[in-house]
Amino acid sequence: MTKNLFDEFEEVSAKQWKQKIQFDLKGADYNDTLVWNSLDGIDVKPFYHPDDTPTPQKVNSPQAWNIIEQIYVSFAERSNKKALDALEKGAEGLWFIIPSEEIEPEILFKDIDLKETTVYLKPEFLSADYFKKLDKVVSGNSNVFLQVDLLGNLARSGNWYKDLNSDHKELGEVLQKCKNFKSVISIDTSLYQNAGANIPQQLAYAMAHANEYFNHIAQEDLSEEKENLEFQFIVASGPNYFFEIAKIRALRVLLASLAKEYGFSETCHILAQPSKRNKTLYDFNVNLLRTTTECMSAILGGADSVCNMAYDAIYHKNNEFGRRIARNQLLILKHESYFEKVANPAEGSYYIETLTNQMAEKALDIFKEIEKGGGFLTQLKEGVIQKKISESATKEQEQFDSGELALIGTNKHPNPDDRMKEELELYPFLKQKPRKTLLPPVIEKRLAEKAEQERLTQEV
Repeated sequence: MTKNLFDEFEEVSAKQWKQKIQFDLKGADYNDTLVWNSLDGIDVKPFYHPDDTPTPQKVNSPQAWNIIEQIYVSFAERSNKKALDALEKGAEGLWFIIPSEEIEPEILFKDIDLKETTVYLKPEFLSADYFKKLDKVVSGNSNVFLQVDLLGNLARSGNWYKDLNSDHKELGEVLQKCKNFKSVISIDTSLYQNAGANIPQQLAYAMAHANEYFNHIAQEDLSEEKENLEFQFIVASGPNYFFEIAKIRALRVLLASLAKEYGFSETCHILAQPSKRNKTLYDFNVNLLRTTTECMSAILGGADSVCNMAYDAIYHKNNEFGRRIARNQLLILKHESYFEKVANPAEGSYYIETLTNQMAEKALDIFKEIEKGGGFLTQLKEGVIQKKISESATKEQEQFDSGELALIGTNKHPNPDDRMKEELELYPFLKQKPRKTLLPPVIEKRLAEKAEQERLTQEV
């Protein structure tokens, strides 16, 4: 029998480790010196030990992840060619943003093997008739996901597509008639991250958001299909590396717990992408580093698919070079860094298991408060959700403005020779479009916007 080499060493308890650290601090306070509190309300300790680690959560992580390329479909034929080119150059799936019912699906999907290629369809409108048309085109294929999110549209725009009853009636028809999609209901949590919500808030809003759909579907005649009705989540991965790994894991744990209460499938499908919130106009090449680590967090956290963001996406129009670099970042992670070799690699990590548990608990507390207040839709209409996100975003903005939260090249170590005024092909700042809305929309905003606007005015 092989002897374990570590049997020669005595186990060191968490208490012994802490005593040694306190001795080395020479009188300095342990909590003040080494424990820091994140914006998410979590105390991060200097070390983690099995004595203090909760029982590992059962996480339904995928066995593999897909490299996804997003394409905005202005013209079906042109987008089809772009999609085929992306697949030839290494993309494993496609994410089509469909702006109108004029897009012909037969042309868009021409020569794309829908049985082998994961395809996400995100319409910017709600039309059961058009979705049924899409459903017929993808008939017999199980890798196509339709992304319908009534509440996400309401939160983002401040309005329903038509009105509450009409929108839910359309959704009911889609659920009843569209049987060829892998999934239909999508919950876009990236909105909350990009608007400045902290991680427990993002998770709580995702659950409250999902709970509204569970309640609605439970009232529909879908009793035979409930177990197979899988939800999709669109997630934005932020810069806090280990926290973002734990976030995706906690999302799966929370969804499984909630779905079980309704008798729905306890698995979900997660499409991840980097956050926009910390991306910068100046020293834009640093965005390459940011998106790389954010994609890594998404992969290690257990996303089913990852769609990278081009380093110049906030100020350049979609271009071949930016798409190529974004795609190659993921190809390097998958094929040169071996990020595809192990499923659920974070399992068993004392630190990440603890974070997963803490985030799930904090999110659950927020979720319970939302439900006590009447549910997600009621809280959204009353402006409570928007207020909470705004408070969190303000705290983060204050940290950036003071320099406590650093963005290299922008508020730390800026290059005074950078000139960006002539590079702007897109307006990179929050657009003010006064319009009548049913409720205040949740507004996405980058941290560096104010500083960048001031700097642009000073360019010679």
